[in-house]
Amino acid sequence: MAELKEADAAQLHQEDVDIKRGAAGDAPSVDDQTADQTAKNEAASDSDSKPSTTTPERHISIQTKLEGFEMLVDLNGAGRKSCPLCPEEKFKACYSHKLRRHLQNLHWKVYVEFEGQRMCICHLPCRNLKPSLSGDQASGRHVAHYHCVVCSVTIARKTDMVSHLKRHVNKGETEASYSGSSDAQIEEPAPSGQAFEIMKELGTNVQLLPNHTTPQKSDTYFNRKMRPNRQLVFCSLAVLAEERNPLECLDAFGATGIMGLQWAKHLRSAVKVTITDISDTCVKMIKENCELNNMRVDGSPRAPRGGPDGAAGEVKGAPIATVEVAKMDANVIMHLRSFDYIHLDPYGTAVNYLDAAFRNVRNLGIISVTSTDTGSLYSKSPNVTLRHYGCHIVRTEYYKELAARMVVATVARAAARCNKGIEVLLAVALEHFVLVVVRVLRGPTQADESAKKLRKLVHCQWCEERVFLKLGNMTDDTLPCNCHGSLPGRTAVQLGPLWCGPLFNTGFLRRMLSAAVQHSMDDIQGLVKTLICESECTVLKSSALTNQAECGVVIKTPPNGEESGPADQSGKRKSGEESGNVVKKLKSDASLEHPPFYYSIHRHSIRGMNMPKLNKFIQYLTEAGFRVGRTHFDPTGVRTDASLEQFKSVLTKYSVPTSSNTAHTSTSVEKTI
Repeated sequence: MAELKEADAAQLHQEDVDIKRGAAGDAPSVDDQTADQTAKNEAASDSDSKPSTTTPERHISIQTKLEGFEMLVDLNGAGRKSCPLCPEEKFKACYSHKLRRHLQNLHWKVYVEFEGQRMCICHLPCRNLKPSLSGDQASGRHVAHYHCVVCSVTIARKTDMVSHLKRHVNKGETEASYSGSSDAQIEEPAPSGQAFEIMKELGTNVQLLPNHTTPQKSDTYFNRKMRPNRQLVFCSLAVLAEERNPLECLDAFGATGIMGLQWAKHLRSAVKVTITDISDTCVKMIKENCELNNMRVDGSPRAPRGGPDGAAGEVKGAPIATVEVAKMDANVIMHLRSFDYIHLDPYGTAVNYLDAAFRNVRNLGIISVTSTDTGSLYSKSPNVTLRHYGCHIVRTEYYKELAARMVVATVARAAARCNKGIEVLLAVALEHFVLVVVRVLRGPTQADESAKKLRKLVHCQWCEERVFLKLGNMTDDTLPCNCHGSLPGRTAVQLGPLWCGPLFNTGFLRRMLSAAVQHSMDDIQGLVKTLICESECTVLKSSALTNQAECGVVIKTPPNGEESGPADQSGKRKSGEESGNVVKKLKSDASLEHPPFYYSIHRHSIRGMNMPKLNKFIQYLTEAGFRVGRTHFDPTGVRTDASLEQFKSVLTKYSVPTSSNTAHTSTSVEKTI
């Protein structure tokens, strides 16, 4: 036997020697080796330049079907088999029928589901050992856990895993990090390195990243609910472009650049648009969106995209506008350059950018401010409100108008620090934002006039009567109500300082409505009509819906361009006579000031009484001799110059008892008889 083994070993050794000699005889030349090495280096460089498309394998506990577990173990074979998700000491090897029942009843039923994939319970030693009571980790035990399908973290409790997945959804991480199978097809990356979708708004196409709705996850944040805000800003710019052109406009927070691209696409040569953002990703996305809309980026040698066939013809290939895109902080560019129109729309409050905006804005220019920190504006976080806006507020029935007046007051203080005054053209407070559009008036006199309109507001917390406080008056003697005398303690609080002037300019709003009709902005036409009637404190007539001329929408402009001149275009300060004429014209646009604040008909309804319909109640107030109109701040609100006592008296006069209250009264009368 020993001799046979030695003979076999010798034969195997001889075969190895022959194989090595044959390989040496067929060895390639030095040139071939050099060429192969060069090809390998080129392949390696190509692989380094291309983004990696390989994805790590998901954990075996994450499955979409029960058959996935059965594929891990050959259940059709004979013999004992171990569970793929349990260690040997927890579940011993058994036959196929018992193992199938174990996988189905334990691992497949105890799971957390996310996007069609089940994260089943796992008992493998994937986590660290849980130490025993004595503190010895070696004598501890393994803890059952789940593997996250997004970030592969291991979490022991099911409720904690559900909360963990909710945080992924809030951050926009809704796609699994692991492919469903090893042979799944991987999509080609987008030209910018990330997949995107194309959205069209107002004839402008923009690229959106997958997580564009979550600002914490994506730099190129885009909110579809801000469409009315973008259209209102566009109409205000269109009105200014009718007064003088060309205008230098700044979109200080570009993100996707959709607002600046809409300006350039529809107003063309009347505006010179500059879009800035501090993020490299946003700047790159804005430049790609410019090419997508056939616009030339100022300073970019690359021509915009042509038609679908890629050929840049004389019509399709010619850029329709030129947009300047810069990677710069908003405060820096507003300190360095002067603009006629500035739009501030940061994520949250805009108070940190107001000083820079008023520093170099041209005379009679416009600044629009969009604030989305509704938590502090709508009295949900009073401490944050005090830090950002320097105002003390409480929750009231007119909290939206309170937020708008608070933002205007902050804007007026920033303008006064630069020896400038403001004229409020528009103030809108909706569910998601507060938009304020003001015209800038240079000079300390205009600044003093604006500063005089910042006052404290006295608010009764019991009946919600309110009045602006004048200097030298006591708080309790100012309110017309008698709550401080009939109720114990102090019922009145001081809010503010707030803007006590008008929030709308009727002439400007009418021209905005004309621009909205001209550019087919059907979404905001109803809102602008409501604002016009609110500024005049009147009711929108039905005839105004069909004939715009009856509502004063059609505005005749001077044919010789009296509103625009060389001084307007250059942005320099006018002479005393010309500047005075312009200010007088702006004051003539503003009609009789509307009464501040409004009353909610539901808040002051009488218990046990059926109040009249809102339109009927407005008619009753008008017949009583008061100015009355609807408000966009509250669908149940009524803006009127009547006091709260007069408002309640009219409401009580035309309210009728409810049927149940009438039946109860008749029953009590019968019992008394």
